[in-house]
Amino acid sequence: MIAAARNIWANIPNRSNRKQRFGFSSWLYRQRNLVERFFNRIKQFRGIATRYDKDAANYLAAIKLICARLWCQG
Repeated sequence: MIAAARNIWANIPNRSNRKQRFGFSSWLYRQRNLVERFFNRIKQFRGIATRYDKDAANYLAAIKLICARLWCQG
């Protein structure tokens, strides 16, 4: 697997009825949620969601502009 080769592990909470528990970090889970919400806010912009700019440099510039706008809004 690609994830195993890179030493990456899934951070999924255990179910209450699971007999064999596996590693879970609540701090890492909160950080992942923060990143997912950030990408959700970026995708609310139509130009990013549909990727009107086909050139990678223009697309990256649009993402940087949107990130700056979101950062200024606070």
